[in-house]
Amino acid sequence: MVERYAREIMKSKWSMQAKYNAWLKVEKAVVKGWNKLGLVPNEDCEKIINNAKFDISRIDEIEKTTKHDVIAFLTSVAESLGKESRWVHYGMTSSDCIDTAVALQMKESLELILKDIQELMESIKQRAYEHKNTLMVGRSHGIHGEPITFGLVLALWYDEIHRNLKNLNQAMEFISVGQISGAMGNIAHLPIELEELVCKELGLKPAPVSNQVIQRDRYANLMNALALLASSCEKIAVNIRHYQRTEVYEAEEHFSKGQKGSSAMPHKRNPVLSENVTGLCRVIRSYAIPAMENVALWHERDISHSSVERFILPDGFITTDFMLNRLNGIIKNLVVYPENMMKNLNLTGGLVFSQRVLLELPKKGVSREKAYKVVQRNAMKVWEDLQKGKSALNEKKESLFLAHLLDDKELRKELSEKDIRECFEYSYYMKNVDHIFDRVFNH
Repeated sequence: MVERYAREIMKSKWSMQAKYNAWLKVEKAVVKGWNKLGLVPNEDCEKIINNAKFDISRIDEIEKTTKHDVIAFLTSVAESLGKESRWVHYGMTSSDCIDTAVALQMKESLELILKDIQELMESIKQRAYEHKNTLMVGRSHGIHGEPITFGLVLALWYDEIHRNLKNLNQAMEFISVGQISGAMGNIAHLPIELEELVCKELGLKPAPVSNQVIQRDRYANLMNALALLASSCEKIAVNIRHYQRTEVYEAEEHFSKGQKGSSAMPHKRNPVLSENVTGLCRVIRSYAIPAMENVALWHERDISHSSVERFILPDGFITTDFMLNRLNGIIKNLVVYPENMMKNLNLTGGLVFSQRVLLELPKKGVSREKAYKVVQRNAMKVWEDLQKGKSALNEKKESLFLAHLLDDKELRKELSEKDIRECFEYSYYMKNVDHIFDRVFNH
């Protein structure tokens, strides 16, 4: 329900009504500017501001003849006015209206995206503190590495999404520019002060220089920032999908009452929302390439960018908005299984402590090469035991790795039983979690 509501709000920013509203807003701002500069009389300015409107069906009808959307729009607006309509679009070119209006649409849409990101970050932060000390195994190449906490995983996600927030704030600055510079951008038919007045009225900055269009590297920067955000969100989704695998089962998406996972297998509970996020992120990233290809327009402009942007801007924003709301819901409702995390942490019979043992030996004067050989030798014995179906714990309820180390005569010449057992304490791996959290969440 929240996702659908959010999507409808973002869709409204890119409707035909919203597009023409933005065009009219720009045209009125230009009329106001000309009025301040003394060209448009007060009475005419007031009539235009109060009475100018458009009719979408009429625009469509006119465009069938003109084959030009801006001219059709301006004709419809003129039909709502009297002689004062001569001041609408005075000295402007189509892209002055369109590009400045699109800047308004992108700015409003990006404000929603930034809000979505902040809400997602807050959800991740809450879950991170909830699981700050929830032990689990860290994985490298998908293989068990060393103990970490699920809170650290979430803190990592938070930090990366925070970088995306910074990127998109910078993108906001890049796209929040307008132009009222005329057909070739030389500002020949209007005073340069007009552009500054109009942009100030609209909450934009004037592009320092333009040709007939706002330069598309600005748009490409935005779409690349959205693509990078999508990659970060997909990383989260992919990890959640892994955690929900039956063999892992450390966390799973909330499965609501009455929900079904398979038409054939009644037992199924699938990570469908995370898979959906993965797919949406692929789509969002796909818009970055055409946005970058739009940068290279012929000379002062061509129109090859227009058809592209009619797709990638609405779809990019709407898809990103929906994806972020969906991912936020996944994080909020994620079901975490600390017991299974601990079970998996113990799955390899204590091998996760191998580096801890390795690092103790050089302190006793043993070369790193010899230390590695000794530790690896005992680690390989554990793998062999596990392959034979042995339990990760021996009959003494001690891990296989600990037992092999205690039985290794060469190792025992360097490390006492107490030294070895101390290497198997989980608290060792959690001693800096608070400090890491402080760096992530309080700076």
